[in-house]
Amino acid sequence: MADKDYYEVLGVAKDASADDIKKSFRKLAVKYHPDRNQGDKTAEEKFKEINEAYAVLSDVEKRKKYDTFGSADFHQQYSQEDIFRNFDFSGTFKDMGMGGGEDIFSRLFGGAFRRAGGGFRKAAQRGADLSMEIAVSFHEAATGAEKLIAFRRNGQREELKVKIPEGVDNGSRIRIGGKGSNGENGGPTGDLFLDIKVKPDPVFTRDGGDLFVERNIRFSEACLGVSIEVPTLDEPKRIKVPAGIQPGTKIRLKGCGIKALGSNAKGDLFVKIGIHVPEGLNSSQKKMLEELAKAGL
Repeated sequence: MADKDYYEVLGVAKDASADDIKKSFRKLAVKYHPDRNQGDKTAEEKFKEINEAYAVLSDVEKRKKYDTFGSADFHQQYSQEDIFRNFDFSGTFKDMGMGGGEDIFSRLFGGAFRRAGGGFRKAAQRGADLSMEIAVSFHEAATGAEKLIAFRRNGQREELKVKIPEGVDNGSRIRIGGKGSNGENGGPTGDLFLDIKVKPDPVFTRDGGDLFVERNIRFSEACLGVSIEVPTLDEPKRIKVPAGIQPGTKIRLKGCGIKALGSNAKGDLFVKIGIHVPEGLNSSQKKMLEELAKAGL
């Protein structure tokens, strides 16, 4: 209310006595009291204005500074918390025969204040949570890792070692308690949240705890069967491809996947088999294929 004159709000002269100020306040407070103007937002704003004006003009020291510095400079020095400090809102309305003082105060000023030492001060407020995106490799997400991160907190740069748990995936969120912004008025500190972004891998794709890899074999190997080496997150493994396998068939390696986040069980690795078709044939190869075609293959 920095742009309004407190004396005008209460309808009194600047040299009004303390009794005149109190008398005018009481009259206006009764007129605009929320209990008598339920649902009237204009009356509610007026009620807030007259209480703020009275909190200043009924206090000898605050009134003196208000008169000395003027409204604009006064509000640069006094926050709303400062204005209502030591203001006995509840006692004022009790003296007027009207109850509900503290409840009304909390309702009108958003519950941001609490009773303290004969007046009101801002309630403790939890600090804001912070969030940042952190990129990890596919293998770090699959097996877990420790990363050094840097972030800004309360206006300063901080570094922190964080543990990336095994099994995180794109969109996973890690909470680090107490590393957010500081609270206000003794409130607790907020938290830091890390939003995980997993870099794509040239070999593997993933669905939950399951991994997928593609391997191509020759036509003759598909017909006769073959043993091939396939990659895993650890060391390569050899698998048998049965004779007559069809393109697109998946061979399952149980337990060779990833521990999905929050699970102790590992997923599986699926090897999708493709058939390699050569782009060019020499005369000998072409002749053999022609013979195979005549034989019904």
